[in-house]
Amino acid sequence: MTDTTSHPSDDPSQDEGSVVLDAKGLRAMAHPVRVQVVGLLRKHGPSTATRLAERLGVNSGTASYHLRQLGAAGFVEEDTERGNARERWWRSVHRTTWFNDPELAEREPEAALAYQQSVASLYALRAQQTLNELQTMPRAWRERFDLSDWVLRLTPEETAALYQELGDVIGRYRRDTPENAATAPAGAERVGLITHILPELNTSAPAEEAP
Repeated sequence: MTDTTSHPSDDPSQDEGSVVLDAKGLRAMAHPVRVQVVGLLRKHGPSTATRLAERLGVNSGTASYHLRQLGAAGFVEEDTERGNARERWWRSVHRTTWFNDPELAEREPEAALAYQQSVASLYALRAQQTLNELQTMPRAWRERFDLSDWVLRLTPEETAALYQELGDVIGRYRRDTPENAATAPAGAERVGLITHILPELNTSAPAEEAP
């Protein structure tokens, strides 16, 4: 699940703002530039190939190509209210993306790995961008910044329960949507919360200390 704060008990098929990746969608999104393009359109709203290219550090032809591929796969569409004869504007069709189908990952292993690696790289980029801006942030926000990790020893069932509980907690807070942004209290800003559950199956149990 990416670019979403919906909790695990949510049914993405019932959310008009969500897309569940099928084989075609997974292959279309198995490219780091396309993952970033969709993320930028969701985060900042409609944009042009030229503006996206500037943010991504690529040429406008490359951005245009990936926008067309994303459009063909149904992830983005032209914003006809903004576009004109000289400039095409694009917007994201969905607010969130779900990829939680183990069988699809087994059928499309290369595309699944490429997509997940692109998402992981994007998360690392987001963290680095925040670090680069940290010293110029208001102190109240600097004091809330956090990078933490905990090492647990769990069964698969316990891990699933942990995921559910985390999602339930996150679900109690305000999602970043245009509607919520318009009614949020003063001082509310976009906050990115990224969770990783990383099994480490090749590690042995800690040695017991001698009495």
